[in-house]
Amino acid sequence: MRIRSVTLKNWMNFQFIESIALADQVFVIGPNASGKSNFLDAFRFLRAVARPAGVKPAGGGLQMAVGDRGGLSKLRCVNARTDTEVLIEMAVEDKPDEPLWIYRLGFKGEGKANNRVVITQEKVFRGEKLLLDRPEPADEEDPERLTQTFLEQVNANVNFRELAHFFSEITYLHLVPQLLKFGDVIGGKVIDQDPFGQGLLQRIAAGGEQTRNARLRRIQAALESVVPQFKELRFTRDAVTGQPHIEANFAHWRPAGTWQREHQFSDGTLRLIGLLWALMDGNSLLLLEEPELSLNEEIVSKLPALIRKIQKQAKSPRQVIVTTHSEALLSDSAIGSEAVVRFEPSKEGTGVAAPSKQEQIMLQSGLPVGQVLLPATKPENVDKLEQLSLL
Repeated sequence: MRIRSVTLKNWMNFQFIESIALADQVFVIGPNASGKSNFLDAFRFLRAVARPAGVKPAGGGLQMAVGDRGGLSKLRCVNARTDTEVLIEMAVEDKPDEPLWIYRLGFKGEGKANNRVVITQEKVFRGEKLLLDRPEPADEEDPERLTQTFLEQVNANVNFRELAHFFSEITYLHLVPQLLKFGDVIGGKVIDQDPFGQGLLQRIAAGGEQTRNARLRRIQAALESVVPQFKELRFTRDAVTGQPHIEANFAHWRPAGTWQREHQFSDGTLRLIGLLWALMDGNSLLLLEEPELSLNEEIVSKLPALIRKIQKQAKSPRQVIVTTHSEALLSDSAIGSEAVVRFEPSKEGTGVAAPSKQEQIMLQSGLPVGQVLLPATKPENVDKLEQLSLL
């Protein structure tokens, strides 16, 4: 399944963006604080709604998804005025020759003392066919029902459960190498949905041995080409604690080389391993936050082609949405402007900036999108930064 377009209203930075088309591989660019991460969080929000975390006081699903973001006042766009409804709409393609799914969720504060979040609309379409239209009569008779979506209820989403499953499997990765290197010292629990890759070793361990070894061989082949002296990658468990580890063998003056565990790897090596594993682990939407961090520019420039290759080889290739500031990442000639979403902040909220006429001419002449579209995302007064006196 693929998300083909998204509409957001009163969502964080975005007062209103409508039907933003998304390709199989999407690159999101824009100045700092323009809403790139908040855009990805709209997809993560639907994942959280579709995966209620058991029976908890906050109610799980919608209530917990809002609560985890600091409440409605932190989530809703500050430019929302008379219309305070927050709305997310996703158009999802199952197969190219089948009708699109449309999922639309609107919600706002209840307006009472505890100001719970209540649903203003929840609709599901399959092509032209309307499968769900809330509020429905039963909601009017029992308003308490409007505190929960049907998306999060197994007994209520039977007509669109495959859509609920798709949202629930969305993956977000912004791997922080230190959480892997010092996991034993930190000793903290893995955050729900594991956005920082802290549970990477557990995910590697969870798969079947045959699948795990096949993936590690592919990752090993990639590392051999970019990591000096790298020879071999393997999965192992600690003989005492049973904890999973990945080990790498590096060429050395000794014939057998030297084996190192993940806490000895460079940040870039760990990030690349996490990225490659994520690309092969699942077939739902994958959200990548600035994958260029800690990586050499030459490696970064090859990532889009590597992602395309993995997508082509997979039986069910996953759609990938990437946020980036990297011109190297966008130097790939196969990336067209239709694969780039450029955000432009304003006093009325962030909008999407299409290429100007001059930029279109430059793109048509064969210049890469990074060279053409990224310069407009530079902070307006960035040159003043070096003039500041901090002492």
